[in-house]
Amino acid sequence: MKKALLLAAALGLLASGAWAEEPVSAEQVLARIDAAAAAPRDQDFEASLILTDRAGNRSERSLRIWQKGADRRMARFLSPADQKGISVLSLPDGSIYLYLPAYKKVKRIASHVKSSSFAGTDFTYEDMEAVKYADKYTASLVPGDGEHYVLDLAPRGGQEAAWSRLRLWALKDSFLPVTVEYYDRKGALARRLTSGAVEKIKGYWVAREREMRDLAADHRSRMVLTNIRFDSGLSDELFTTRYLER
Repeated sequence: MKKALLLAAALGLLASGAWAEEPVSAEQVLARIDAAAAAPRDQDFEASLILTDRAGNRSERSLRIWQKGADRRMARFLSPADQKGISVLSLPDGSIYLYLPAYKKVKRIASHVKSSSFAGTDFTYEDMEAVKYADKYTASLVPGDGEHYVLDLAPRGGQEAAWSRLRLWALKDSFLPVTVEYYDRKGALARRLTSGAVEKIKGYWVAREREMRDLAADHRSRMVLTNIRFDSGLSDELFTTRYLER
């Protein structure tokens, strides 16, 4: 996925605006989802990340994520000690860079590795990108309900994609995605991203909680956001490979 939202979805991953006119096509809905995610000039937040395995064993991490515009994002682990400083940077050309403090080296992530786990979590390197769904997927509307638009997303021709399709639920009043299902190349449901604790901050809708679940492994990573800031004037220097090594 390229340019805008996340964790995210985003990764942008996480903020949304609203429009008065009702969209009439799947492409219009998807365009508004992308535009809402990219509405802030910049955003940054801290997050607690709780990993839970099949047996209920838990481990916790913390990180900070910065995003500027629709297509630049950087994430850095703050704890625990053995993860501190691990950082990932996504840039407008679709490049993703990883910094591992133990090796003091910046590494570019190859395209075929983007669907791999990021630092042992249920999020992938691709999930950590600022994403713009319309760049990579075509959309079709699925019957929804009074609260959500539901879209099926299929990879555009010529685009590399780890998933055969996505199904996305977005709130009608904010165009904020609250559920995304990921189907593998055999068509089986493999992962589910759910978002909650939705609120408005400085005019932007935010999901303070996000959980990615690997259904086959019965493993999940829950992210809880704190200290959310918008439009604070982040420097371009933050989104460079030089900054990764600081």
